[in-house]
Amino acid sequence: MPETVIRLADRAAMPRVAVHLGEVSIAYTLKGGGRYEAVAPSNLWVSEGEFVSLVGPTGCGKSTLLNAAAGLIKPSSGSVEIFGQPLSGINAQSGYLFQQDALMPWKTALDNVAIGLEVAGTRRRDALETGRALLKQVGLKSFADRYPHQLSGGQRKRVALAQMLARKPKILLMDEPFGPLDAQTRIIMGDLLLSLWQQDRKALMFVTHDLEEAIALSDRVVVMSSGPSSQLIGDFRIDLPRPRNIADIRTEPRFHALHREIWNTLKLEVQKAYDLGEGKDA
Repeated sequence: MPETVIRLADRAAMPRVAVHLGEVSIAYTLKGGGRYEAVAPSNLWVSEGEFVSLVGPTGCGKSTLLNAAAGLIKPSSGSVEIFGQPLSGINAQSGYLFQQDALMPWKTALDNVAIGLEVAGTRRRDALETGRALLKQVGLKSFADRYPHQLSGGQRKRVALAQMLARKPKILLMDEPFGPLDAQTRIIMGDLLLSLWQQDRKALMFVTHDLEEAIALSDRVVVMSSGPSSQLIGDFRIDLPRPRNIADIRTEPRFHALHREIWNTLKLEVQKAYDLGEGKDA
């Protein structure tokens, strides 16, 4: 009896699964007939408060799985569940940060952050107040009246991050968000993301080609095989202490041990993709 009580108590203390992809496959009909299976049946979950990164060769379907979690792509088979409920249509509980800027060039930084709230029915005065608070949070308090073309790449990415957070999504989906940035700015943005995420620990799915970035940020790193018919072939727990500073954590012996372990799985798939001449982004 005591063992049963303990097991039930442990289960109650476990975090909820925020995103569950159950035997999800993604296939496309080709022009002229035929079928291309981008992702073979795969199982992936992200728990509430967990930071999970997807890595794999170019064209392996990382973004495809992210889009399935966002409700932008309907799986060919399998199911997508959000907090235990089947996903039908767009995932309204998620915020999505794209690789390319999605800012409106004719709006200021402040208006770009506030627009999502206004569309959802928030009074403009309240939306602007929230926008100013978020811009301060991402270090752009004095740039509220700047237009996107007046901001650096890193600053535009901070505005986009604030824009995503404005509606307080329970799940964050990020597709190579720091890809276009230089190495130094990527580190700064990574530390900013960790700082913001640490405050309320939302479930986070993060797609990246940068294995070092994935390890420095994540609780788990999931490796995908080369395509077609990509599969999840590795799931690595990142047991580095938090809070983390990206530049510092990369000097730790455990970081390098994890990098070697994951790279031993990933490098074979990268070579396969190269040999097959894969050139399309996931």
